[in-house]
This record gives sequence, structure tokens and C-alpha cells, in this order.
Amino acid sequence: MSEHAIPVLRVQHAPTAVRWYERLGFTQQWEHRFEPGFPAFVEVARGGMRLFLSEHTGDARPGTLVYLQVVDVDAVAVEFGVAVDDAPWAREVELVDPDGNRLRVGTPKE
Repeated sequence: MSEHAIPVLRVQHAPTAVRWYERLGFTQQWEHRFEPGFPAFVEVARGGMRLFLSEHTGDARPGTLVYLQVVDVDAVAVEFGVAVDDAPWAREVELVDPDGNRLRVGTPKE
């Protein structure tokens, strides 16, 4: 086991959020609810990246910014129909998920 941080993002409806994150190449790993009808807590993963998506009020604030470092930002740009920006450190796009969370996705420059 390795140590790592997993960002928690607040979502209103986990199934909708999971479908959106699937467009980024994430897949749902598991979902937990304390009881049927209670808020969901879901893990999605892409390679070594993990995100927790939580319907629980107070777990996280909408509008959070998370940086995702990927091998091919151009593929992400095509999927979401956005232009790639050239920053001094990386080629990047900025996306906003259905719940207002911001994701900056970049491929480092060599």
C-alpha cells in the first residue's frame, strides 16, 4: 500500500456525476450508503488517480479546484469540445463538472 491523498468533491446526484467523470476516463470503483435512500459516497478512479464523490452535506464545498495530470490533454479537450491553453508548465484545459467543481487537466511540458 502506498500513501496518497484523495480529494473529496461534493455532488448533488452521484449517478450523474459518475457519468460525467466517465467522460474523463474514470470508472466507478464502489458506492456506499448507510441505508437505502441515504446520501451516496462513491469512489471513481483513472489509473493511479482517485476521487471521492460525496452527496453528504458538509463533506466538501462546491467549486473546489482539483488538478489532474494526464498523459494526453488533447484527448480530454476533444471529448469536452474545449481549447487547450499553453501555460509555461503544461498544456491545460479547465472543466466544470455538473456540480460546479473545477478541474484543471494538464499534460506537463518536457
